[in-house]
Amino acid sequence: MAVNSSTHCTPPLNRPLPHRLPLLFFNRNSYRPVFSNEAPNPRLLSVRAQKPGSDGFGSNKSVNLTDTEAPIESSSSSTSSAIDFLTLCHSLKTTKRKGWINHGIKGPESIADHMYRMALMALIVGDVPGVNRERCIKIAIVHDIAEAIVGDITPSDGVPKVEKSRMEQAALNEMCKVLGGGMRADEIQELWAEYENNASIEANLVKDFDKVEMILQALEYEMEHGKVLDEFFLSTAGKFQTEIGKSWAAEINSRRNSRLGRKG
Repeated sequence: MAVNSSTHCTPPLNRPLPHRLPLLFFNRNSYRPVFSNEAPNPRLLSVRAQKPGSDGFGSNKSVNLTDTEAPIESSSSSTSSAIDFLTLCHSLKTTKRKGWINHGIKGPESIADHMYRMALMALIVGDVPGVNRERCIKIAIVHDIAEAIVGDITPSDGVPKVEKSRMEQAALNEMCKVLGGGMRADEIQELWAEYENNASIEANLVKDFDKVEMILQALEYEMEHGKVLDEFFLSTAGKFQTEIGKSWAAEINSRRNSRLGRKG
């Protein structure tokens, strides 16, 4: 994966408010949801609330509410669009990471496997001043999502970095259309761009997790398959941006050196 060394602050979120969707009400006779595009009549409803009494059961008290006080809205993406999007993402679970295939690893991890452990890294990492851990988790989940369409493009494919980025952006745009646009699609676009441009301290950390996960997987495959996968360790050496990334990478390298009988 290409690494952009620029480190900018995360821009504030300036998203437009989502298009208002049909309101969701409940049929009081059947208790099933009913959708309507029209505003409800502001008629009063009688809701019974019980206050505990001395006998432990309670006394009845009526409270008046109007339909317009707390309307329930449908989700920002339609059910159909959500399932279409998730179905498209299925290939992330089945597409194997090409770097391992090129090195003869049988049954290698998928793209989703890689992203999942990165998300776990963001979940368990200690608190870092100024770092939004929840945002790191989101970035980890999203950073390779365009590969659901373009696949895992590696340096061995000979695709220029600019062209790779263009292909992935076009794929992401298509995926967000499948999702139906809206606030969630905008968030996915923003998280992906933040990572791609290395534009925040969260992106810096997740990019380090990307490399840490790769060399940890390389160590595991060395142990499992009896291989020596120096290429993955050499390609990441000296490229970690954060103290956490450097520390975790050093621990992995230390374990590898001990196993191979090398001095650190």
